[in-house]
Amino acid sequence: MNTTTTVYLSKQGIKDLRKHVSQLEHQLDRATQELRELDKLDKREERLTLIEKLAALETIESTLQEKRHILSEAKQLPRKRDALKVALGSVVDLMDQQGRLIRYTLVDSVEANPSDGRLSILSPLGQSLVGKTAQQTIEWTTKHLKTNQLQLVRIA
Repeated sequence: MNTTTTVYLSKQGIKDLRKHVSQLEHQLDRATQELRELDKLDKREERLTLIEKLAALETIESTLQEKRHILSEAKQLPRKRDALKVALGSVVDLMDQQGRLIRYTLVDSVEANPSDGRLSILSPLGQSLVGKTAQQTIEWTTKHLKTNQLQLVRIA
């Protein structure tokens, strides 16, 4: 039984994933060529190198297969979002207690990168944001049991 799970990605997320697949394909070609070159050598010392190259090749193939699968199941987030409640794909402006404004786009965990403004909807903050409306205070607890608060200023 083959179950498929649709992954919703932003336009940038799909672009990044395609770029990563392309890089992995290039690495796979290069690793395969290196193995062919090593296979021509008949020294015992080269066997350890050959084993290392085979392990690297297996890792690349596995990662490439996973990324290709995600890409085949990916759908782009709809452009129009309900700006009344936070949901997957929403862009939110949050204000911390010092008055600093923070902007995140809620995305699937596949493309999450908080330092780049893409927050996983499965993260503690992401889960706390879902379903909230503007002007609400968002509270969440970190894994160190520290409680944090942010003010939800705007949803786009």
